[in-house]
Order: sequence, then structure tokens, then C-alpha cells
Amino acid sequence: MTATTDTTKGTTDDQMKTDHSRATTDAAHTHGGGTVPESSRADRATSFELADFAVPTGREEDWRFSPVDRLQGFFAGALDGASPDVTVEAADGVLVERVGREDSRLGQVGAPGDRAAAAAWTSFTEALVVTVPRGHAAGAPTMVTVSGTGAQGVAAQHVLVRAEESSEAIVVLDHRGSASLAQTVEIDVEANARLTLVSVQDWEDGALHLSSHRSRLGQDANLKHIVVTLGGDVVRVTPDASLGAPGGNVEMLGLYFTDAGQHQEHRLFVDHVAPNCVSRVTYKGALQGQDAHSVWIGDVLIRAAAEGTDTYELNRNLVLTEGARADSVPNLEIETGEIEGAGHASATGRFDDEQLFYLRSRGVPEAEARRLVVRGFFAELIAQIGVPVVSERLMKAIEAELDRTMEHATA
Repeated sequence: MTATTDTTKGTTDDQMKTDHSRATTDAAHTHGGGTVPESSRADRATSFELADFAVPTGREEDWRFSPVDRLQGFFAGALDGASPDVTVEAADGVLVERVGREDSRLGQVGAPGDRAAAAAWTSFTEALVVTVPRGHAAGAPTMVTVSGTGAQGVAAQHVLVRAEESSEAIVVLDHRGSASLAQTVEIDVEANARLTLVSVQDWEDGALHLSSHRSRLGQDANLKHIVVTLGGDVVRVTPDASLGAPGGNVEMLGLYFTDAGQHQEHRLFVDHVAPNCVSRVTYKGALQGQDAHSVWIGDVLIRAAAEGTDTYELNRNLVLTEGARADSVPNLEIETGEIEGAGHASATGRFDDEQLFYLRSRGVPEAEARRLVVRGFFAELIAQIGVPVVSERLMKAIEAELDRTMEHATA
């Protein structure tokens, strides 16, 4: 764990991590400068070589919240499980290719950052490449459906999404069925391009999914990166965004609904390399049922050259029943004081009995009152997503989850 001085508040990031991971009320921090820690997020290991990563034990910082005993198959040298079926409905003008691993475009966005990601890179044989040509504005989303056919063995999958210069598009990755899937998603957003990338994890019970998303932004590029996690036994998504050219803007949105026995983990890293870039992170989750466990880690690094940075990250968790646990850890590391602004906030709280009482006192039945509170919790975030086909599906999924909430409440 790193420690960086918060010159505005007079506390260290280690102290803030403790506060946030135990938070039951909102805690926000605004930073005006910082010092370089002895162990920097910039120094994390990345490599295409599997041997450069030890098999995780659960004691490592990157894996301390993860159920590594359930993930041993993802750390092997060769992943040879049955690959999910992949179908694509491409928008007009968007090019879709299936290429071999020798294609020179693959692996250019960044190297794997953990052993599971390295195993995924080592093991895939065919990659899906989605390209939005230069200057093209796609009129409809491109839908990529990944359908698992079984969770026996671990499969490796590689996807590259390229938004060429001055293009605009929406790409949706929709995961369903059952699978054990180690996945890499490379996202390359060139200068002046605008890309919305949505990844929906709506797996059946029994599915295991570890997905490494690595993105880079060119000058004045815009990326809206959206993660929606609803199903699967263990889902761990690790989105990285590198702002390596001036004027880049990344918005990272996430929504998750964690049920009994599920582990859903979202571990983000926003790397501000170049000056005058903006990042915004907003993730919200609800949890219900015994041993429901969500993990959100938000790492932001502002390097010495990244003057004029403007960044903020937010995580909210709503615990609906007893027996559920949410871990939330925002980390902010600043190497220059010449920034526009930087801050983070995190909160984990139980269902608001006062809101419930207020609604019931006005004649709203308890079941409907609970629905209204949860809908309100997610409403603003769903509006931010701005992709109708995704928003409509989310509302239906939340209604289905709320049916389960009613079952937990009356059990």
C-alpha cells in the first residue's frame, strides 16, 4: 500500500484507505498537491511474460480481496477451455475482423498487469478486432455478444476495439451464459475520437470471469467506459486508462448488483501521464444476501508531467440485507501540485430506514417503498450511461434484482 501526503487535509493515503474501507458514511477528500511515495503505482509490474508474475496467494495487494482459491485455474500456464461463442452485430461502416495472435495491432495498448491477464495473453489463439474508421460516426451501437457454453476449463479471449482519428462509436460487449473466461479487452482511442465502450457481465450462476481492460487515449480523445456487473459467481474487472496525450478525457462508470455468494470486484487505474487531461469515475453498487461481496478499488496517478489535471472518483454502496459486505478503497497519488483539482469520495451504508418510514407514512406500501429507494440510488448513474439499449436492460435487471430483495426481506 502506498502513502502519499495530502497537503490540504494533512493526512496520508494510508489513513484515507483505512477510513474508506470501513466507511458507513460519506467521506470526501480534495487534494491540492502531493509527494512521490516510496512505492508508486507507476512502478507496478507489467509484462507479457507469464513467468514474471508469481501465482497469487491472496496476500498480495492486488489480490487481497479476491477469492484466489476459486481462481487457481486462471493462473495456469496454458488456458485451453472451450471458447465462448461470439456474435457481432456491427453498425454500418464499422469493420469487424477475426485475426491470429500474430497480428501486429495486438498488444500495443499495454502489457498485462497481473498473472491472470498474462495467462490470458499467452493462451488466446484468435482475437476479435473492431475498428471504427477514421472520421466515421456510427449511427447505432455495435453489439458483441459473448455466450458461454459451460464453465469447465478456463478459456482465453482477446478483443481489440480501435477508434481511429476523429471517429465516433458505441461498442457493447454483452456477456451471458456460463463460462470460466480470462479476457483481455484493448481499447485504443486515437486523436479527437469519441468512443463509448460498455461491458455487461450478466452471467449465469457458476460463471467465473476475470477481465483486463487496457485503454489509451490520444490527443483530445474522449472515452466513456461503462461496466455493468449483474451475474456470475466471481467477476473481477480491472479497467486501466492511460491519458498519454494532452486534452484526453475519460469517464468511467460502473453499476453492480451483488447477490448471495457472489464476488464482484472492480479494480480501476487511471494514469494521468500528459498535461491538461480530465478523468471522472463513478461506480455504484447494491448488495443483498449472505456472503454477497463487492470490491471497488480506484487508483489514480497524476505524474509529474501531468500539470493541469482535473480528476475525481466516487464510489457508493447500498447494503440491502444482513450478511453482505462491501470493500471500497480510493487511492490518489499526486506527483505535481500544478493541477486543476483532484479528489475522491466513498460511502457504504445500509438501507435507509428513515426514507422507508417517510414513504410508508405517506401511504406507500413497504415493497414499493423499497423499490423507490433503490431506483433512486441508481437513477442518476443510469441517466449518465446514455446508451438506451443498455439503460433499458439495466432497469429490467434492477427490477428482477428487487424481486429478490423482497424475497430476502420476507424470508
